Amino acid sequence: QQFSDTGSRKEHVKITSESKPGFLERLSETSGGMLMGFVTFLLSFYLLFTNEGRALRTAKSLDEGLSLVIPLDSIHSVSQQNEGRLVHLAGALSTSKPLFDPSYGLSIQAVKLKRHVEMYQWVEYEDSTEYEENGEIKKETKYSYNTEWKSEVVNSRNFDREIGHKNPSAMAVESFTAVSPNVQVGSFVLSNGLVDKIDNFKQLSLSNLEDPHADVTRGGDYFYHSENPRRPEVGDLRVSFFYAGLSGDDPHLGSADKVTVIARQRGNQLVPYHTKSGDVLQILYPGDLSVEEVFQKEHESNTMKTWALRAAGWLSMFVGISLMTRIFYTLVDWFPIVRDLVNIGLKAFAVCVATSLSLLTISIGWLFYRPLWALLIGLLSVVPIVIAKSRVPPKKQQ
Repeated sequence: QQFSDTGSRKEHVKITSESKPGFLERLSETSGGMLMGFVTFLLSFYLLFTNEGRALRTAKSLDEGLSLVIPLDSIHSVSQQNEGRLVHLAGALSTSKPLFDPSYGLSIQAVKLKRHVEMYQWVEYEDSTEYEENGEIKKETKYSYNTEWKSEVVNSRNFDREIGHKNPSAMAVESFTAVSPNVQVGSFVLSNGLVDKIDNFKQLSLSNLEDPHADVTRGGDYFYHSENPRRPEVGDLRVSFFYAGLSGDDPHLGSADKVTVIARQRGNQLVPYHTKSGDVLQILYPGDLSVEEVFQKEHESNTMKTWALRAAGWLSMFVGISLMTRIFYTLVDWFPIVRDLVNIGLKAFAVCVATSLSLLTISIGWLFYRPLWALLIGLLSVVPIVIAKSRVPPKKQQ
């Protein structure tokens, strides 16, 4: 049985007004924005440049790892011949002792056990609209309050109206994550960095457990600290559990999870491997994967991260340029038609300049690592200019 609640919702509207800022005040605000834009503009260059070096260094390290890795014949014996080398192995996880939560009478043979606590609280939402009336800027804000389960304490003292919407200042039960101190695959002990990568949490079913205390009620996959879980009150708690890395056969959860690991062998331990490029290789994936599959996934992850940071760098540059050129909009903002045209022109200018400078920064980044590719990109960047110039008709002879 899964308990639910109908919730409670309240609303009120608040209208504030202030005089329309004068030209000098708007100009002062724009000047502050220009400074922020300049800082953002400079940071975008750093992000784009360093990202290219990171991407190429990671790709080179992965290629180095693929050329050196040795698949182990057996995970149940430690060969001294592989000491200090990069090895590949796959097998089921195992831990020496189960993880416990004595407060709820729960135990599981897993790498990680997470207790997730939520409290029933008031939550404030606001929706604002601004409009001009009689030479004043008016702001109409609709505040709404709803009761919801939240994993963090919501500070009701920041509400527009705390009366009738007050939350407790702390939870009586805290969330936590327990981690097994010794995690193995066969005879090999995983490093802390590899254990950190075991994070595919699944919710633990509580259907086979009894209520741990008289004041705790089990409903579905939750323990409720509530007199009536069907109609919870503000301050009531509900607790759920999640596990990652099942490390023993369980009659309800199934067989132990299998993982694939690539790391350096040091005795019976699997530790980080330092490549010549300066990166660290300690890779773990769920399932039984071949060497080629693991490194293919790593290359795909590196590519996704590279493009995500490129997009972030371009966006930072666009925002920076937009803030720095905002002063031109401020100078004409009392002419509606001119203001709109200038706004469109500034946005187009920011897009073009951000795109050009981003490509130029990326090519410079490649120049330090792959100069031939950088020169090729530089030559290609000249093509649009050559094409545009070729379409201009030559001047007539006088």
